[in-house]
Amino acid sequence: MKSSASLKLYPYIFALLILFFAFGCKPEPKVLKPGMWRAVLTISNQELPFLMQVVKQQDGKTVAYLINGEEKILLDEISIDGDSVKIPLHIFDADLKAHINDQQDGMKGKWTRYHLEEPYQVSFSAKLGQDYRFSKKPKPATYNYTGKWDVLFKYDDGTEEKAVGVFEQQGNQLKGTFLSTTGDYRYLAGEVDKEELRLSTFDGSHAYLFKAKPDDTNKIKGDYWAGKSGYASWTGVRNEKAVLPAADTLTYLKKGYSKISFSFPDLNGQKVSLNDEKYRNKVVVVQLLGSWCPNCMDETKFLAPFYENNKNRGIEIIGLAYEQSPEFEQAKPRVERMRDRLQVGYDLLIAGSRDKDEAAKTLPMLNHVLGFPTTIFIDKKGDVRKIHTGFSGPGTGKYYDEFVQDFNQTIEKLVNE
Repeated sequence: MKSSASLKLYPYIFALLILFFAFGCKPEPKVLKPGMWRAVLTISNQELPFLMQVVKQQDGKTVAYLINGEEKILLDEISIDGDSVKIPLHIFDADLKAHINDQQDGMKGKWTRYHLEEPYQVSFSAKLGQDYRFSKKPKPATYNYTGKWDVLFKYDDGTEEKAVGVFEQQGNQLKGTFLSTTGDYRYLAGEVDKEELRLSTFDGSHAYLFKAKPDDTNKIKGDYWAGKSGYASWTGVRNEKAVLPAADTLTYLKKGYSKISFSFPDLNGQKVSLNDEKYRNKVVVVQLLGSWCPNCMDETKFLAPFYENNKNRGIEIIGLAYEQSPEFEQAKPRVERMRDRLQVGYDLLIAGSRDKDEAAKTLPMLNHVLGFPTTIFIDKKGDVRKIHTGFSGPGTGKYYDEFVQDFNQTIEKLVNE
């Protein structure tokens, strides 16, 4: 027989066993290993590759960068729970969620965008230690895409869009972008494999994949995939003189108008208009933007420091935010996130929906809202002097430099009047 003392010990032993299995056997959380990861989104049965560099900072915090050519987008809100990692994507209402596989130095999961009319998820995987985008060893290039191209995109719904392709090739390596009347396609990076062009980009909200080959008529013909299901065919003709319509001719005031007017709430819910004392007798730049719009973010990265350096010269900027969800309480946190991330010091107002027709109704003195961003220059008398549609960001090289020069010249002229 067991002694009564031994029997009394059983409850304690049982409790220790529970504690051991509850805590002692709990697996250690995985880590997102530092290094270069080659990631792939699967869209329309195509693999869209991009690079993500993971860095462990001195304070122990893990951050990552989305890399598209010369662009590096900081992702600094990474969280890990067990073998699951969540990577919020910059200012956008989107994230990457995946399971980490230490054995294979990989991860698999989903790219998800939120608060859209339909569910939006795309399969995602990544592998550590691969620093190439498309091919580890592409075949030697037999075609050179360097230069400017007249481009025509044809979409499944029958619509067409003219653009200008600008590419720079060194050996197999290729980079560039497409310029359009509503903005550029940002930083594209890729390769030429024998004669085939391959370019891609992923910024957290938008995913673009381009492929093309030359044909027998000195044209290039290819395919363009965008996001979850977007598609267009495209053709290009080499033309070093290729141009688009002037950006300051596309959006204009209707006949009989010389000014614009509006009254929208700022992020504190207070109505703001151009008639407020803050804006009287000043040069005002009105920016039509959306926190969902990468071109708008590129422009905001330019305007935010410009404002800090020039606000004491009688210059003001107002950002009118047209959001995915135009309701104030839903739009406010997204615009605040953009403000904080990009350190925006000028007023941001919640103006309405990202739908261009709905946006145009909020500014009925304009002929239309063709695209985001749209930038309106107003003189000290309150008259509209210029409207610039779209934005050529830093990924466009000299076209961005030309925008900056033109912007500064316009401001200087209005300030000195």
